[in-house]
Amino acid sequence: MNIVVNRRALRASALALAVGLVLVAGCKRDAADTAAPVADGSTAAQPANIETPAEAAAPVELRDVIENTPQAVVGISYPTDIARYPGLAKALSDYAGAARGELQQAVDGLGNDKPTMPYELSLSFEKVLETPQLVVVSADGSRYTGGAHGEPLVARFVWLPEQQQMLTADKLVADAKGWKAVSDYIGDQLRERVATRLSSEDMDPGQLQESLRSASRMIADGTEPSAENFSQFQPLTGTDGKISAVRFVFPPYQVGPYSDGTQTVDVPASVLAPHVGTAYAGLFARG
Repeated sequence: MNIVVNRRALRASALALAVGLVLVAGCKRDAADTAAPVADGSTAAQPANIETPAEAAAPVELRDVIENTPQAVVGISYPTDIARYPGLAKALSDYAGAARGELQQAVDGLGNDKPTMPYELSLSFEKVLETPQLVVVSADGSRYTGGAHGEPLVARFVWLPEQQQMLTADKLVADAKGWKAVSDYIGDQLRERVATRLSSEDMDPGQLQESLRSASRMIADGTEPSAENFSQFQPLTGTDGKISAVRFVFPPYQVGPYSDGTQTVDVPASVLAPHVGTAYAGLFARG
């Protein structure tokens, strides 16, 4: 029992330290936001076609990482029992490996120099859903390599244990018509959210209209009807285990400024189900 407790304490301590460094770095450096690329979780989770199941993946051992050097701090944590799904475990390992590789590339670029604040990678994988049909893992964190703040890392992994496949956005929705329905629904939700927030702030009418136009443009760009713009999602299930809604996840900068953080919109099954690929229709609630 002491070993488990100590392991959890080390994990929490490392991640808290990494996140703290990002906050300190953001305060000490230029406060102006600068655009940073958003990590694309889909590159770490490309499935084979569900109709041709992939060969069983070799077991992958996932170990939490705690590293602290003068140049970089790294904290990575995994769900303790995810190794029972080797294909999913490999996808998580690949994503973490890519994130570490980009951090190391930045560290190597320093040469013998020491950064004012250590570079850092903070990444936490959490299992958010597990049923016989679906296993969903979230990845959230940041990578700091200088500047006003860290680069957000946001990804979702949806594993289908019975098919030994990853479910990705391009498989979930069958056609462009479906993505148009998703885009319209999410765009309306986001614009309504922004309008409600801005209307509560002390702005003159002209400033309010300009802020609304600016926000609407960013939402429109980030929700154009294509699978790429909706690549991060997690199913939500009812008591029957069927998907009742899908929560689409948008990293900072995609549909709003960095200060808005990660945003989500839940699309009900009634909107999605008519457009879901035939192979996945059985996962959704009916009615």
